[in-house]
Amino acid sequence: MFNPSRDEVRNFFITAWRKRRESEVLTAMETIAADIVGLHPEYHALIEDPDSIGREFTPEDGQINPFLHMSLHLAVEEQLSIDQPPGIRAAFEAACTRRGNRHDAMHDALECLGEMLFDAQRNGAPPNATNYLEALRRRAGGA
Repeated sequence: MFNPSRDEVRNFFITAWRKRRESEVLTAMETIAADIVGLHPEYHALIEDPDSIGREFTPEDGQINPFLHMSLHLAVEEQLSIDQPPGIRAAFEAACTRRGNRHDAMHDALECLGEMLFDAQRNGAPPNATNYLEALRRRAGGA
């Protein structure tokens, strides 16, 4: 199983964005990553700074970890592409309809995914896909 380190994940986003800016050929996954970076202009300066790989982002400092945020985007995009957990695509489409745009609906999904992962970690249990889908459906107004 592929288990990249923090620095490898960060480097992946940095490289994908650099390749996009320099009009280099990207892999399919790099294209998705570069698209995600493109949706977040507030992160561009950070992504373009090679020293950002080692930077710490702590909630105690009031900072959102942009690499974690973009990684969650990537995870949800992968889930949508294979409809896993089953029903995620329909729940997400309902969220898109309610929110009026895909990016806002994506942030709803990220919140639900983050809550599911936090609950699993806190409880020492596996992630609960049923709770994840129910949370997204509630946000979409369909549950």
